[in-house]
Parts: sequence; structure tokens; C-alpha cells
Amino acid sequence: MGIIVEDVSKQFGNFQAVSQVSLEIKSGTLIALLGPSGSGKSTLLRLISGLETPDSGKIWLTGEDATHRSVQDRNIGFVFQHYALFKHLTVRKNIAFALELRKTAPKQVKARVDELLELVQLHGLGDRYPSQLSGGQRQRVALARALAVEPNVLLLDEPFGALDAKVRKDLRVWLRRLHDEVHVTTVFVTHDQEEAMEVADEIVIMNKGKVEQVGSPAQIYDHPASAFVMSFIGPVNVLPSTSRIFQANGFESPHPEVFLRPQDILVETQQTESSVAARVNRIIHLGWEIQAELILDDGQVLMAHLTRDRFDELNLEPQQRIFVKPKDAKAFPLYYSI
Repeated sequence: MGIIVEDVSKQFGNFQAVSQVSLEIKSGTLIALLGPSGSGKSTLLRLISGLETPDSGKIWLTGEDATHRSVQDRNIGFVFQHYALFKHLTVRKNIAFALELRKTAPKQVKARVDELLELVQLHGLGDRYPSQLSGGQRQRVALARALAVEPNVLLLDEPFGALDAKVRKDLRVWLRRLHDEVHVTTVFVTHDQEEAMEVADEIVIMNKGKVEQVGSPAQIYDHPASAFVMSFIGPVNVLPSTSRIFQANGFESPHPEVFLRPQDILVETQQTESSVAARVNRIIHLGWEIQAELILDDGQVLMAHLTRDRFDELNLEPQQRIFVKPKDAKAFPLYYSI
């Protein structure tokens, strides 16, 4: 058994942080809680940990009702964004802290700390202090400390938020590998879509205290359940359904807005059946990908993504007249901004 959140709500004053959320997290999986600021993801994590108590509903951990259990009784490892390491203790002592509180035998403590230093790739740094480590190394110490007591559940609240982009990228890869080794049920909060897509087995999309969709990264991206999910996960063009690019292709929708991914725009230099005219306004080089800002004849602005090979083949230049058509588009009953 993993984690079951059953019809849970939490309110702070007049603010409804979490509203009737139900969720099942399978044992041994790595789940991302993803959403904008104020969506309820960190509150939900704190409810699972016991740092907050729900106003209604239940939290089940490994098959047992843990709704009113203390944090200490839940056997949960918690990793915060800002490490929360003890500055006056060495790396080894930081990792050993919870074990020593439990009066674990010194020989067992040493063996467990040595094992974890190896696991988080910090072998040989056990006698250093946190101030002598990089940000990425400190975060790995925090993870090792959380894993020291062999928790049933590992919770991470924006664990890489305080790090620069390159270190974040490296730690994402490392976290995925670590999880594949230890297989502890892991829930991490992030507002970074790429981070969630790269690391998680499943993503829980939250908005305004509710769950919008749960699914694998591929399911979330390819089959969004709502306008919010499509607009939040990955870049998207939002156009009126009356736009000529849709009318020319027979795409009819009763809804006022249509969503079109930048990579789902076919770009040609010669007019083809059902393509419409556009002008290249700006070209942005993103390394392996080229982003082209296009303006349709009706004034609508489109962002199109092209591979470098396709861009070189078309030989596009600013102000060039081109022709475009949609490969795929989606419409939803309701659109609300994020």
C-alpha cells in the first residue's frame, strides 16, 4: 500500500487551500504535485506529512489511517527547499542525527551513514561542514538524512528550487536514479513542468485547491483533461475558433478558443491545400530547436517550433511570406487563465 488521500479539505481563514481532494499514490512510485503558486500542492504535501491536519477527509499511509497521527509516528522523510541542515554538525553527523535520536547502536549508525554517503555520491566528504559544500551537495545531504531512518514515504517540497538551472538539471537525473535504487514511495512538489515531466512516474496537476488531472507525463501532455492542463503543461497557442487557420482546415468548434501546440504547426514555403498565409516576424534559436514567431494575415500571432534540420531545409528569414496549417488542435468547454 502507498498513500491514499480521501476527500481531504483544508482552509486557512477565508482561503480554501485544498478542496475535497482524493488521490491514490501506489507504493514505490515517484509522484510530482505540479501547479502554479496557490494551487494547493504544498498544503497537500504538508497534510500527508502531518505538518497540517485536514478540516475534513482522511489520510491513509501504508494501509493505515494516519489522519491524526503525529509527524513522528508517520515514518516520513521530509526534504525542504532550503536544506535545513545543522550548520554546526558535519555531513556525517547531519545524516546520523535522527538515528542517534532513536538511540541506534553506534556501529549501526556508522554503517548506515557510510551506505548513504555512497548512495548520494558524497563518499569522502563526511567530515566536511555544510558551508564547505555546494548547493547541490547540500541537497544530497538533506536527502540522505531523510532516508537514514528508512522512511515509508519520502516527501520533497520544491527540493531544487534554490539551485541554479544547471545544478537542478543534474540533480533531477540523480534523483530519478536514486529512486530507482531505493524504491521508496516519493512525492515531490514543483512548479517546474519540465522537472515533473523528466522525473515523475505520474503527475498530479493541481489548480485552485483541486486536482485537475492525474496521469503519466505522456498522458498529461498528449491527452490533457482541461484547458487549464493544456495551457499549463508545455507551450501552446490559444486562438479564437473563428481564426482562418481552422476554418480553412474544416476544424469546427462550439467553444470560443482553440489550443494549438507550436510543434503541431506545419510550415511550408509554397501554398498547399488548406494552408493559410503568414509572415515570419521573428526567429529565435534555442539550440536543437528553432522557434518562429508568425503573424497570420488576420493579425493572429502564432509560435511554431521547428527542428534545426527542418529550419535549414526551409531557409526561413524574417519578413518572409510562408504558409501554415495545423496538424492537431484541441478545444475544451471552458478556458480560464492560470
